[in-house]
Amino acid sequence: MSAAADLDALRSAHLLFDAEIAAGTVTDDDVVVAAVLDAVRARPVPPAPARWTQDAMRKLGRYEHQRAVDEPLLAARRAVLGARAQAPPRFLVRVDELPHYKAWDEPERFGSDGFRRFHAILAEAGVPYLVAVLPRVSRAPLDPRRGESRPLNDEEAELLREVAAHDGVALALHGRDHRTRFADPRRHSELCGLDPRATAALLDDALEELEGYGVARPEVFVAPYNRFDAEQWPALAQRFAVVGGGPEGIRRIGFQRAPVWREGAVYVPAYAPCYGHAREVLPAAERAIEAQTGLWTPLVLHWGWEADAGWRELEALCARIAPYAARWQDFLAAVERSR
Repeated sequence: MSAAADLDALRSAHLLFDAEIAAGTVTDDDVVVAAVLDAVRARPVPPAPARWTQDAMRKLGRYEHQRAVDEPLLAARRAVLGARAQAPPRFLVRVDELPHYKAWDEPERFGSDGFRRFHAILAEAGVPYLVAVLPRVSRAPLDPRRGESRPLNDEEAELLREVAAHDGVALALHGRDHRTRFADPRRHSELCGLDPRATAALLDDALEELEGYGVARPEVFVAPYNRFDAEQWPALAQRFAVVGGGPEGIRRIGFQRAPVWREGAVYVPAYAPCYGHAREVLPAAERAIEAQTGLWTPLVLHWGWEADAGWRELEALCARIAPYAARWQDFLAAVERSR
C-alpha cells in the first residue's frame, strides 16, 4: 500500500468520525484501527471486465447503498465507539441540474419556473442542498453531432445568483454544457475520452464562464451523466475538494464507498435507492434515521423527475429528512479538517 493511499485512508477515517473528534469523544489516534481503515480505504480502479461485472451486480442489487456502503461503515464506527456509534444521519442532498440540460429544447417543461418551485419546496422545509450548475445550455445535448450552445439567458443568470445567495444552498460545477460526446446512452459523457489537456481546458473554461455570472467558484464537481475517466481524476482533484458521482461511475472507476478520500479530493458517489426519485429515496432515508447511522449519506434527486411526479413525493421526502439534512458548507468544512 502506497504512502498516498495510507494518507487517504487516514483522512477518510477522520471524516467518518468527524463529529466525534470535534466533540472530543475520540481522538485521531483512536480511529486509526484496521477495522476502520479497511472500510474507508479507496479501492483501486479495477480492469474493465471487473468494472462491467460490478455494474451488472449493481443492477442485481448487490451494490445497494445500505448493504454496500452503510453496513461496512457502521461496522467500522461500532468497532471504535461500541454502543455510542448510533447518531443521527447527516444527509447530503444533491440535485442535478440548473439550468436543466434540456432547457433550450423544452423551456416550458424544464425552464426556470420549474426549478423555482423545487427550490421553494426545499427552502420552506428547511432542507439545505447542493445544486450542480451549468454555465451554458446546449440544443439537443444528447446528439454529439450537434454543437450549438448558448450562455445563460437573463432569467437563468438571475435565478442562479438568487439560489447561490441562499444560505442553505451550495453550488457544484456540472460540466460546461452537458453535451455528450457519445450517442450510446450507456456511454453518455461530456468528459470521457478527453486527454488531460482537453479535460483541463473544459473545466477551466466552464469555471471562468460560471464566475462571470457573479457567483463564487464551486468547491464541488458533479460530472454530467456521472461519468468521467479514471485518468481525469487528477484534473478534478486539482480544482475541486469534492467530486460527486452516481451509479454510472461504476463502469468508469469501479465501486467506491462514500465519502472517501482519493488522491487529493473526496469522492461522494450515491447509489440506489439513495439516488433516484423522491418516492424511492424516502424509504432509504427512513431506514437510516431508524438505524441512527451517524453517517454522511448522499441523497441525489433530479428536479425534472419531481416536476413530472407533481412535487408531492418531494414534499413528503423533505418533511421527513429536514431535521437530518446537513449543509454542504458544513461537509466541506469537515473535509478541510480531515486533510
